[in-house]
Amino acid sequence: MAGPAARGGPPRAGRPTPWRALLLAWLSLGTGTAQDPALGTAARGPEPPARGAWGPWGPWSACSSTCGDGVALRTRRCLRVPGEERCEGEPRQYRVCQLHGCPSGSVPFRAMQCSLYDAKPVLGAPAGYRWVPFHGAPNVCDLNCLAVGHNFYYTFGRVLDGTRCSPGSPDLCVGGRCLSAGCDGILGSGARPNACGQCDGGHDACLFVHRLFQGAPPSSGYFGYRNVTKIPAGATNIKVTDKSRNYLALMTSDRRYVVNGDWSIAWPGAYEAAGTRVLYARAADGTESLEAPGPTAEDLYVLVLLQEPNPGIEYEFWVPRPHATSPLRQPQPRGAGSPQPTPAPAPPPLPLPQGAATETPRRNPASHGGTHAGRCGRCRTPKGRSQRIRHFCQSDFVFQARILAVHTVGQETRYEVQVKTPYRHRFPLVSREYVWVSNTCGCPRLLPGRQYLLMARRHVNHEHTLNRILLQDDSYARPWSPREDRLVRDAARRCAQPP
Repeated sequence: MAGPAARGGPPRAGRPTPWRALLLAWLSLGTGTAQDPALGTAARGPEPPARGAWGPWGPWSACSSTCGDGVALRTRRCLRVPGEERCEGEPRQYRVCQLHGCPSGSVPFRAMQCSLYDAKPVLGAPAGYRWVPFHGAPNVCDLNCLAVGHNFYYTFGRVLDGTRCSPGSPDLCVGGRCLSAGCDGILGSGARPNACGQCDGGHDACLFVHRLFQGAPPSSGYFGYRNVTKIPAGATNIKVTDKSRNYLALMTSDRRYVVNGDWSIAWPGAYEAAGTRVLYARAADGTESLEAPGPTAEDLYVLVLLQEPNPGIEYEFWVPRPHATSPLRQPQPRGAGSPQPTPAPAPPPLPLPQGAATETPRRNPASHGGTHAGRCGRCRTPKGRSQRIRHFCQSDFVFQARILAVHTVGQETRYEVQVKTPYRHRFPLVSREYVWVSNTCGCPRLLPGRQYLLMARRHVNHEHTLNRILLQDDSYARPWSPREDRLVRDAARRCAQPP
């Protein structure tokens, strides 16, 4: 019989099997991209509709307040044709207004909004209440007001835009949401300054400078100021650390010391310089640090007042990349006689001062009326009766002295003197003394064999390893004469307290 054989035999040519028919049907739906080349390419699905494009921002509105906190608004339109989706993003922007403070006694903004509902019927009560702000409710941007003399509060909708979210908070309510202002002043923008203080600029725009200064003093073992590095204008996150008995010093671009200048050691604390606050810290073990958030409005110069070999001074800061390519050229600090280093991204160790220990200090032509173009600058000579009295009353030592010898020791000048007449001495004074000047410029100018009236101060370092008589470059030092003797005795009577 042929029936069973026909049912169990191979299919007839031209009739696809059920599984092949299903495969062809699935391919015809075009659910994917390109398929097997032998089977052709499937059709693509429908493209998503295009989105509209934002037009330009309009002008900022007037501020929502006339003093204190407030916000300004600007809007933009979404430009689209029929069939396009709405634009992505917000059609409104709010920014914080820069307003002056409200006069003393002004009603706070939130309290003013609550007071608008005073004496108005609420909750069906025939009599009204007096309302004050209530800050314990969950939503800080609702106008939650407490009934005075009662233990309930009522919510009168949202607060007006520009209301502080809570007392003492810089965040403001806008559209019922509590928003923080970014560094661009836009509420809710989330913009934050990068490491070098640029608003929302990304850290790639900054350069991190982190180096160790290990310049050692010369073999002669001199003590004095030495350049470490220049911190350029615009620097942020500044930190300088020293772990020794040396002293860090900081100087502005106009050669004005901020801390530890002119052989005077400053107290730890906060100091204002270059438009930022510098925190100077010194621990009991001698560890020092200088820290400042920045950005700096001008160049700052870090120096070290050497008392012992330098084990290394670590410094770091961030600068915008355009500034990072400029050389860190250092000016010569007051009180340091070394030449300036060659400009380089990392300042090299400074060379030794020229001259041996017996070399006569270089004179400054400006001290006798000439014009000086060198690195020492013009001597600052005190003149007049008021300056004489001020220096006399503020000095630890006032005496007539004969200059016996002059020596240059590193970056300082040491005078060997014979004390002739002491007029004032808060500390013991013997007949032969060393008088030190913290420069080699001849300021003040003292010549061997001559006699001078000197007004000096006592210099003792933090560890009490130095105890010296110090003449600063602006100290009172004039040739002695009978007239100077009369003038200085007159100045002694003008001091508030006797020596």
